[in-house]
Amino acid sequence: MYEIIMTFIYLAVELGLLFLGISFLINLLQAWIPYDKVNEWLSGKNVFIGALGAIVFAFVTPFCSCSTIPIVVNLLNKRIRFGLVMVFLFASPILDPTILTLMIFALGWKVAIVYTLITSVLSIIIGFGLEKMGFEKDVKELIAGDIDARPSVLSVSSAWKQTIDLVKAVYPYLLLGAAIGSIIHEAVPTEWISTYFGGESWWLIPLAAIIGIPLYIRLASMIPISQILIAKGMGAGVVMALVISSAGASLPEIVLLNSIFRKRLVAAFVASVILMSTVSGFLFYII
Repeated sequence: MYEIIMTFIYLAVELGLLFLGISFLINLLQAWIPYDKVNEWLSGKNVFIGALGAIVFAFVTPFCSCSTIPIVVNLLNKRIRFGLVMVFLFASPILDPTILTLMIFALGWKVAIVYTLITSVLSIIIGFGLEKMGFEKDVKELIAGDIDARPSVLSVSSAWKQTIDLVKAVYPYLLLGAAIGSIIHEAVPTEWISTYFGGESWWLIPLAAIIGIPLYIRLASMIPISQILIAKGMGAGVVMALVISSAGASLPEIVLLNSIFRKRLVAAFVASVILMSTVSGFLFYII
């Protein structure tokens, strides 16, 4: 119980400070960011260029799955194309240059390259797929505020006010997610994963993709864990499915997404992460 409480406090404080800091920074600097030009570039006729821009943006914003939410909120407020926002949402937590560097040293450069290519392509396909299926209408009106009312000049007080308003709306969800995540984080040991997920059976890949989400294992933690799991006999496909699902979505993030997305889109997001993890796992298994 002590470990669960301490983990909850750590997650609540860490994620809270990250959310507060990132939200304030974005609100403070938004007057300097040419969103109209960014939107024009991302939403141009060349879809490939727009998708590549979203991937690059995800790569240079190496945040965990929870701390991508303030950026997603801001992009939606600025009417950036929905499909591109979804590409960013999927790609940002799993494309981290620091983690990819660790992956090269721990698992080899071939694994890192294949991982980057697979996750980038699947993020683009799924992001635009959700747009094509009409999920844009499942963004809550809370997000689509009065864009014209936002300040056109740098203002610390107005940026702080916007940040506090956003934190008041979202932080209760973050606390709930942190509580759930901390319980599962402490209740499911790594040894259990290694014991029951060893081998190369194909059905372990989709199962790992499903189980990875509630485990809430950070990508930074998954790299050394992956090395250990592979050394203990777990298949590379199973490990990659577990890595991508645990990094691509977490219970705290899902709870946070409930504050900005309707349940249909949240369910589609979770299903998409599972699909991405499963497909990636099979591709690694084949390769």
